[in-house]
Amino acid sequence: MIKVKEIQASSIITKSNLPDADYVINPYVGCAHSCIYCYARFMKRFTGHTEEWGKFVDVKINAPDLIPVKTEKYKGKSIFLSSVTDPYLPLERKYQLTRKILERLIPLEPDLGVLTKSDLVARDIDLLKQFKNCEVGFTITTLDDNLRKEIEPFTSPVENRIKALEKVKEAGIKTYVFIGPILPFLTDWKKIILKTKHCSDFYMFEDLNIKGSIWSSVKKWLKEKHPELAEKYERVYFSKSDYWSKVKEEIKQFCEEQKVDYKIYFHYD
Repeated sequence: MIKVKEIQASSIITKSNLPDADYVINPYVGCAHSCIYCYARFMKRFTGHTEEWGKFVDVKINAPDLIPVKTEKYKGKSIFLSSVTDPYLPLERKYQLTRKILERLIPLEPDLGVLTKSDLVARDIDLLKQFKNCEVGFTITTLDDNLRKEIEPFTSPVENRIKALEKVKEAGIKTYVFIGPILPFLTDWKKIILKTKHCSDFYMFEDLNIKGSIWSSVKKWLKEKHPELAEKYERVYFSKSDYWSKVKEEIKQFCEEQKVDYKIYFHYD
């Protein structure tokens, strides 16, 4: 059960710490996807929630009103939706915060970036097309929908995401696939590329980051669902393993063979 609360935010466009964005917008606090590998759970330190991460969402109901009607401040600057939530949570169907935010952003002429695990983004193609520079990405960690239900139970099915990716691409909007986190011995990133290269302009890759409380969540899942992999993960992460450096080289080689553009964002080094 997800606890939903409507809140008033004091600001909505914030300076970004991401390497490829000047500003970020997070229409919601928390996330309903319940991904076992979520890096954003650190946000709980700042939210005051006692609920487990993935079990609460605060809806910033005044978010669209916080975007200025007229300013040159964001013209040509990159704005990213979103860094610590998904702009297309299931609640977006009801609240339409992201849609209203997009409407307000169009006249400000930013370079827009969107990353989601939801096919709901296709609803807003009419608005996304109005940005001079816009790219829309879909996170895909696996093509196996049974595995998807284990690791990110409340996200859109993978096939739905790929269909939405095709629609966005057909609309003339730049697209990408974020393959991450790569789950050792489970994420078949080569198959993901081959399945989506017809509708993706480029790829981003990220390794599985086990910092903070992420490892305990991943370890619990492995013991329950993939006990045969528990020891292998221990070796990858807690011994002098060259696993990720080998994967990195494989990605480079494969992407060059397939003639696809790519960026690698690995934490291990």
